[in-house]
Amino acid sequence: MAPDGVLSEAIAYIGMMSILVAFLLETRNVLHSKQRLYLLMMAFGSGLLGVRAYLIEEWAFLILEIVWCLAAVVALSAVANPALPTEDEASS
Repeated sequence: MAPDGVLSEAIAYIGMMSILVAFLLETRNVLHSKQRLYLLMMAFGSGLLGVRAYLIEEWAFLILEIVWCLAAVVALSAVANPALPTEDEASS
């Protein structure tokens, strides 16, 4: 296998492991799907798999991983910056 192929495979396995470990921890109630660590692992893993999809020219998989990564990043930003309280919440 060419060095580029080894790097591409390594990227794929690291990304896959990140997503699988996050999922397994979530299904075992160790992490919650809205926790920062879970979302970071999902964004990281899907980002790496997106890079891999680009390298091997798997366009449908690339789109899937981009959307998955963006969903995790958007959720992360919501966790990092919770919405301001509504008027009802602020007055109580």
